[in-house]
Amino acid sequence: MSKLSRRLFLGGSTALTVVGVSQLMTSCGNNNNNAPDNTSSSPATETTGEVNLYSSRHYNTDTELYEGFTQETGIKVNLVEGSADELIERIKSEGDNTQADILMTVDVARLWRAEEAGIFAPTSSAVLEERVPASLRNPEGLWFGFTKRARVIMYNPDKVNPEELSTYEDLADPKWKGRIIIRPSSNIYNQSLVASLIEAHGEEQTEEWVKGFVANFARPPQSNDTGQIKDVAAGAGDITLANTYYLARMAKDDDSAMQEVVEKVKIFFPNQDGRGAHVNISGAGVVKNAPNAENAVKFLEYLTTDTAQEFFAKGNNEYPVVEGVSVDPVLDSFGSFKADDTNIAAFGPNLAQAVQVMNRGGWQ
Repeated sequence: MSKLSRRLFLGGSTALTVVGVSQLMTSCGNNNNNAPDNTSSSPATETTGEVNLYSSRHYNTDTELYEGFTQETGIKVNLVEGSADELIERIKSEGDNTQADILMTVDVARLWRAEEAGIFAPTSSAVLEERVPASLRNPEGLWFGFTKRARVIMYNPDKVNPEELSTYEDLADPKWKGRIIIRPSSNIYNQSLVASLIEAHGEEQTEEWVKGFVANFARPPQSNDTGQIKDVAAGAGDITLANTYYLARMAKDDDSAMQEVVEKVKIFFPNQDGRGAHVNISGAGVVKNAPNAENAVKFLEYLTTDTAQEFFAKGNNEYPVVEGVSVDPVLDSFGSFKADDTNIAAFGPNLAQAVQVMNRGGWQ
């Protein structure tokens, strides 16, 4: 019998659905509400107990990874799934009595929301600090990145000469007028990108960039990254911005129509002569009132092992954060690139400004 217990949140007003046979126990572990900062300096070792993982990642392959942790350590993983906002609100409402040991989510913007809500406890771990690059973790150890994705230019090679492409900033040049398609400003990936531009250039200059960028739109923002990629292939626009894993996912689809799309779209990594391409993460941190804080740290350390990194990253066609771990072959076929090594924790405080800048710049 699997030692993974899964629960799904179907919405704030919807009853909880139990998918596994075990349940989160209110008595699990020692609920030390005034526990000190979590400290660990060695990888996971054989032990017992459980860890309660609240996650907004919804990839079936992650389940196999969690079961691998149980096999290695004897620690049962109780999985609670929901949107990031639902999980953050639940942990806040549970307060000192929360059962959550770890909050895992995607995009630094959501980690920032949890950080601002006071959900995370500072975690000191020699393993995490050695394995996770400083640019992909909170300086105070509140959260750590475990996979990364790049938000890059995708273009139709029949319409665009790659020699025309250079930087994100260049997309505001009038030469791109009527050639860019993009998803709405409400999308968190776009907000994080603009937050990174604010960090690089300041609010005033970024607002001017947004105005120029919007002036080059071929249509009002709509759909999602997959939709943009399909529409670039269909000729609705010449270029778009999208996360690399979307094209990788499409490349693995056996559907012939999807393969035709992939053949008509190419990737360009921006800012290679400067700060590098914008990257974001899937990340996690130990919850402040975690009843199983020690097991939580062991779990996070496990995610940095080479085996877990390769499996975790390939589960959503993302890049591993640990140097030297092999990259998915499809991602590898996109080519290597220089990533922006600005600490992504700096983007969080810029998010409110990013939304305001996008609104004032006319990005719907």
